[in-house]
Amino acid sequence: MNIKLLVCAILFTGFVFQAKAADFYISPSGNDKNPGTFKLPFATIERAKKEIVRIGGEEAITFYLRGGTYYLPQTLVFTAQHSGTLGKPVTFSAYKNEVPVISGGARLRLQWTAYKQGIFKAKVPAGLQSDQLFVNGKRQHMARYPDFDLKAQYYNGFAADAFSKERAAGWNDPVGGYIHAMHKAMWGDYHYLITGKDSSGNVVYTGGWQNNRQMGMDPERRYVENIFEELDAPCEWYLDRQKNELYFYPEKGLELKTALIETVRLKHLVELNGNEQHPVKFLQFKGITFLHSARSFMENKEPLLRSDWTIYRGGMFLINGAEDCGITNCILDQAGGNAIFVNNYNRRIKITGCHIDKAGSSGVAFVGDPKAVRNPLFEYNQVQELSAMDKEAGPKTANYPANCLVEDCLIHESGRVEKQTAGVQIEMAQQITVRHCSIYDVPRAGINIGSGAWGGHLIEWNDVFNTVMETGDHGSFNSWGRDRFWRPNRKEVDSWVKERPELPFLEAVKTVIIRNNRWRCDHGWDIDLDDGSTNYLIQNNICLNGGLKNREGYNRVVENNIMVNNSFHPHVWYQNSNDIFKRNIVFTPYKPIGMPKVWGKQIDSNFHHQPGQKTVAAHELQQQTGQDQHSLSGNALFVDPEIGDYRVRENSPALKTGFKNFPMTGFGVVSPALKKLARTPVFPRSIPLSKTPGRSSAISGWLGSSVRNILGQGEMSAYGLAGEAGVLVLDVPHGSPIVKSGILKDDVIVSVNSKTVKDIDELAKIPAPRNGVYKVEVIRNQKSIFFEVKP
Repeated sequence: MNIKLLVCAILFTGFVFQAKAADFYISPSGNDKNPGTFKLPFATIERAKKEIVRIGGEEAITFYLRGGTYYLPQTLVFTAQHSGTLGKPVTFSAYKNEVPVISGGARLRLQWTAYKQGIFKAKVPAGLQSDQLFVNGKRQHMARYPDFDLKAQYYNGFAADAFSKERAAGWNDPVGGYIHAMHKAMWGDYHYLITGKDSSGNVVYTGGWQNNRQMGMDPERRYVENIFEELDAPCEWYLDRQKNELYFYPEKGLELKTALIETVRLKHLVELNGNEQHPVKFLQFKGITFLHSARSFMENKEPLLRSDWTIYRGGMFLINGAEDCGITNCILDQAGGNAIFVNNYNRRIKITGCHIDKAGSSGVAFVGDPKAVRNPLFEYNQVQELSAMDKEAGPKTANYPANCLVEDCLIHESGRVEKQTAGVQIEMAQQITVRHCSIYDVPRAGINIGSGAWGGHLIEWNDVFNTVMETGDHGSFNSWGRDRFWRPNRKEVDSWVKERPELPFLEAVKTVIIRNNRWRCDHGWDIDLDDGSTNYLIQNNICLNGGLKNREGYNRVVENNIMVNNSFHPHVWYQNSNDIFKRNIVFTPYKPIGMPKVWGKQIDSNFHHQPGQKTVAAHELQQQTGQDQHSLSGNALFVDPEIGDYRVRENSPALKTGFKNFPMTGFGVVSPALKKLARTPVFPRSIPLSKTPGRSSAISGWLGSSVRNILGQGEMSAYGLAGEAGVLVLDVPHGSPIVKSGILKDDVIVSVNSKTVKDIDELAKIPAPRNGVYKVEVIRNQKSIFFEVKP
């Protein structure tokens, strides 16, 4: 090519890709009649939106927000007309080191007068509606019973008599109050709006739709709020909407006259509202603080397929129908519901460097449209007949999030109001990456993948701990796979998959990779692959406490992980599951429940860490699996477990199994600002846990059958029980009263003649009924069934 032509081509190419740029400024002290310059800034983002439309994508646009608080009169809604383009994005950014705050609330300037007993009151604007109150930036508590207790495990305070008739007798008019109660099996919680009292003085309420597996309220873990008569402790408040009066009990030392008082009005602060045909594109938010969104627990109604979840499709930041948009280095604080909700069709959404703190619900949620799922089912016990099943793999439409990223984010203390939540939730989505996040102090999972997910997700380099703090039967990482092939009856699934081996992969079309993470769960499993979870590669994870559980599913490869003070928990696998467990280090023997004779495809080349023992074949593991022919037992020789370094030394016998060291640093957030804020987990002592006294494992007899107590959270989970209670039926001999009644082996007896049966001692004490018939309630396939047993 002629050199002059080449130079011209280069110059022309540079000219074409040199984007024009337009800068504007916004300030709380500005004016929307201004031109938006540094000296004459706009006052609102609504005004800025007009400039985006005017410029029409011809230039890259940056709106610099000056420091101060922007109280939104209404939700900021961006549509396709507010899009940028490749190389010419639209960006809203904090100006230099200033702190712009976008608030969904309002500031109140009040005249306080003393009311009584340390309580003050003030007139508020007529029609004020707020479900939260902030004083000097700190969230206060609606008047509640019992009082807020930071140390209480559940709800920061709970009581069995929270809304008892006796307690309610002291309430003049509880209409508008709320009941919050844990799910009976501790799978999330319920919420109710009090509508009054009946003629007998009992509290009347509506709600309870916030969990997709209805079992009723826990009888003890519950509290009430927004009850005027319960205003009796510092930091409590009550808004009388009839009299337009705000009552507040300030904490000691607070100068109420000069305090910043803020309420909440908006559920959503920002919405990106597009769709697949007309998406919002190349819109970025950088360095901005988002505060104060209203709670959404009473609108949390939509069931998420056959998971335990229901959801509210919204949040402080709602992204709906967008491409190549991002939230970078932002703070999302005190969201009343979800902090960020990525809804339905979205592609290449990036959430990076963000700090998400004290959200009422989940931190970040990616949830698609159930209409994108083939044969969607919406309740645990619903099933799809094989003959009527759509046999095509993958999603039906494109209306779901895909190719999105959550990276270098600090997410903690989420689930402040709602407990069936996660730091990051993924459902009906594909190829979501969660990388270098620190997630902790949450009531349920740190990261959860629900049913109807089409796989391809990458979970790596995260630091997740202090999880399952207020619920049960869960893990720091949790998943379900109750896809179209799945049924509560495993034998039915076995027969289906034998006929059609492709069934488990119609949804799980791409492998989910979980690698190089650090997990710690003190109230469940570190990694919990629950019902039907299929097509996973779990590699190079350090599990610090709860071990790793694989319930029934297909094609799970678990390799080169370390399970400190715990082990592998295989639960009720399918025949021919094709699972692999190899080159892992465990601290105790495996903990199987209800396993078939042959465990998957390969269980081998693992190392059983036993300090003080010479290296020998892992006989105990071999006896459990009938495999593990190349597995060893002995001292793994860790480098420095006291500081969390579980690499093994060069002379470690674990290396003979094929185990390979992987990095013990680099977990969690990486940006310096977030690293300064982020906590890290407590490292356990690197010794096997000692056996502690617990429920008796003795086998007893009852009406011709052999029974024993349910033992441990593993069996509690495997049989779908509300707690470590009940009696397991071990056999049903031919001709016994039990077998004649229809009760089967592995049923769990939980009540007899309406009396709860916690253990074999209680079962033995139940007297023979006068009519000679025992009415027995058992749990089978996680569902209650009643039988009549005639001795």
